[in-house]
Amino acid sequence: MFLVKTPWLVKKLYPQLIWDIQPAGRCIYLTFDDGPIPIVTPFVLNILRQYDAKATFFCIGDNVRKHPDVFEQVKNAGHSIGNHTHNHLKGWNTDDKTYLDNFLEADKLIHSNLFRPPYGRMKRSQVKLLKEAKPDLDIIMWNVLSGDFDVNLSPEKCLDNVIKHTGNGDIVLFHDSLKAKERMEYVLPRAMEIWSGKGYEFKSV
Repeated sequence: MFLVKTPWLVKKLYPQLIWDIQPAGRCIYLTFDDGPIPIVTPFVLNILRQYDAKATFFCIGDNVRKHPDVFEQVKNAGHSIGNHTHNHLKGWNTDDKTYLDNFLEADKLIHSNLFRPPYGRMKRSQVKLLKEAKPDLDIIMWNVLSGDFDVNLSPEKCLDNVIKHTGNGDIVLFHDSLKAKERMEYVLPRAMEIWSGKGYEFKSV
């Protein structure tokens, strides 16, 4: 079970995190977690290219280590890169030192001032530690969760959720992962066609 639209109360509890952006024009911020992955990430890059779109990829350090060529494709296409820890750690289940060390291990490969916690779960103490280690760090959350990771969710329902809940300035979360592949590959091109038809641009965070 997950919430497609992030509740205002959650944003209020963590005001130091970035949940959405107020753009000057009509804009949607597409983000992709868990890559880079062969086949899946290049598919995303191809769709984005068709719409002259820029996005933000929150990468797992170990995937960058395993697939440096795909990581370079993302960077060369002009997209933003963010840290998603080295081993996709859930902050609530991880002690603070281990979490910080894992973040720093990924940072050696990713070199970004953007971070997104896996599962959207991290302790306030971990927020403090990461910002102390990297003072210019921005922790980017989301305002719309596509649910493409949910194997019980039909691609059609996933698309309906995204279109129904996404508006101007929203940060939308997709996954360029094998688990999300079936739903993401169905939803992304259709959603972008609809959004583009409504006059939205797509920018990186």
